[in-house]
Amino acid sequence: MSNKLKVLTPQNSQLIFIDQQPQMAFGVQSIDRQTLKNNVVGLAKSAKAFGIPTTITTVETESFSGPTFPELLSVFPEAPILERTSMNSWDDLKVRESLAANAADGRKKIVVSGLWTEVCNLTFALSCLADTDYEIYMVADASGGTSLDAHNRAMDRMVQVGIVPVTWQQVLLEWQRDWARRDTYDAVMAIVQEHSGAYGMGVDYAYTMVHKAPERAAHGPVVAPRPAA
Repeated sequence: MSNKLKVLTPQNSQLIFIDQQPQMAFGVQSIDRQTLKNNVVGLAKSAKAFGIPTTITTVETESFSGPTFPELLSVFPEAPILERTSMNSWDDLKVRESLAANAADGRKKIVVSGLWTEVCNLTFALSCLADTDYEIYMVADASGGTSLDAHNRAMDRMVQVGIVPVTWQQVLLEWQRDWARRDTYDAVMAIVQEHSGAYGMGVDYAYTMVHKAPERAAHGPVVAPRPAA
């Protein structure tokens, strides 16, 4: 049986963020960049909620790419930043060692979010697959390419060799799996409300209008209508 038939779980997964840096984001044209950042941070918070080991790696921070998104770093304030010179993260021994340490604990499903899809994500994924028995899950909507065509063709190329395309919310809900798992329920709902767009709005509506929960945000008094005529 293929290991790809096994769903992502908090026990078999680890996560790597590759080059989520401003200069790399400036070149992204395959997805709205604010949406990209929202999805990256939503994925990061998801990993934090489930205790997923997370590697953060950057390229040429000082000379070219700039620091990792602060919203991402604030989710993992203690995480080391693995700096590289190569566009291919697999060329850096620190990255290999970080992933290998987690894989030794049974976490061989590597969830990947990075910039750009057609360069840093693609080369890492191909090289990692060639050298290991890991599985790669490429988070398409928490990654971006220099054009929609560049992103899509890179995703196509990766799928052809067995890399699994996913989206960030898919990963979150696959980790949760069962709403009876109450230890992560509230954290998942908080992530959904903040980062999942219409789904999050629907959760807010259901909580307040159906279940009569208090609103999430404090505000001033509600002033009753007073017709002008």
